[in-house]
Amino acid sequence: MANCAETKGFILSMLLWMVATLNAAAATDTRTRTFEPTFRSLQVSVAGAPDAPPIVGLGLDGQQILIEFDELASDRRYLRYSLEHLDAAWQPDGTVDSEFVDGFNEAEVEDVGFSQATLVHYVNYRILLPNEQVRITASGNYLVKVYDEERPDEVLLQARFSVSEMTAGVSASVTDRTDLDSRGEHQQLSISVDTKHLPLRDPFNDLRVVVTKNFSPDEQVTLVTPQRIAGTTAVYEHLRPLIFKAGNEYRRFETVSSTFPGIGVETIVQENPVVNVYLHTDHPRAREQYLYDQTQQGRYRVRASDVGDSSTNADYLMTNFTLEMPRLPQGEIFIEGDLTERSLSPRSRMEWDNDAGCYRQSLLLKQGSYNYRYAVSTPEGISNLIEGDKYPTVNTYTVCVYHREPGGRYDRLVGVDHIKSGI
Repeated sequence: MANCAETKGFILSMLLWMVATLNAAAATDTRTRTFEPTFRSLQVSVAGAPDAPPIVGLGLDGQQILIEFDELASDRRYLRYSLEHLDAAWQPDGTVDSEFVDGFNEAEVEDVGFSQATLVHYVNYRILLPNEQVRITASGNYLVKVYDEERPDEVLLQARFSVSEMTAGVSASVTDRTDLDSRGEHQQLSISVDTKHLPLRDPFNDLRVVVTKNFSPDEQVTLVTPQRIAGTTAVYEHLRPLIFKAGNEYRRFETVSSTFPGIGVETIVQENPVVNVYLHTDHPRAREQYLYDQTQQGRYRVRASDVGDSSTNADYLMTNFTLEMPRLPQGEIFIEGDLTERSLSPRSRMEWDNDAGCYRQSLLLKQGSYNYRYAVSTPEGISNLIEGDKYPTVNTYTVCVYHREPGGRYDRLVGVDHIKSGI
């Protein structure tokens, strides 16, 4: 049975978690996203390691963040970008440029390529950070803002990434035997943080632990108080915010060929001005038996077969989704994943087709291998009504530990761990 200190810690963590959730509703939008419909396929990754979370080590040679995107256009724009430093909650922290970059905090997007032999014309842009023009000197969270050099006040797109000092040892584990159920609908994390190399005065107030499930800002929690301290180790376990709905494996499809149907594709129709891809009809999975499938946990990879560089040779295809199920009496259904920038928007919302008795949506997507799931939005929140929650589901959890010294100006990212659950 939990002792008094453990009970107080659990209650305190619950209250703080609820406050953080309420405050998030009024937060500044810093999600990775585009603001104009001509910009597509925005991706943020570690250069050479596309499956890793977008986090690099401070001052480590050879580690760079790659930000890549297209504009559906025939001519290039002269784009520029700058950085903003954010706190542990991904909000602007008021630091000035000289506190986190050496030199100028602005540079031109110089790596530009034009689409070749594609029906849809586009211009491909790539940014690698840090670089000779923008030299990062502080750890923490960052937001890249991209704009036209003629209109610097209009942000065209933005992208998140992080830089870590790697000074704290972070160890996390995940289990399907949770404080709510055992092999049911949840997964639970336990986290330990070795602070012996940190100038830590108050481990109960100076640390922030942020856990993100499947790279999604909608599945993210912040812990401000450890459950206990063991020597120099802060321990976070048996805390309600560390219990996540298990969800289900992402659905996937491949459009690496524009002539032959790949995984998840029923048929391809060669039409002008764009090729139409029709995916197999989807159905709800909540009541079906769990089936393992190797996925990218909601991310996608641009890829086209029999071409040189997919960044400029992959075409854009109109990808058609169909979900066969009765119309919901309330709530809306959205396509969730990086392919829709993890946003619940008109672009990602499934539309009810009354004549066919099903939900439909069409997305113009670059050729590649994609992951997606269906999320239901109701007045009570986001639910897994269609996909269900299956305890063996393989989920990725990214644990970031931040430290702010008393009087410190910003949250330093001092340690990271990245783990997978399930099989």
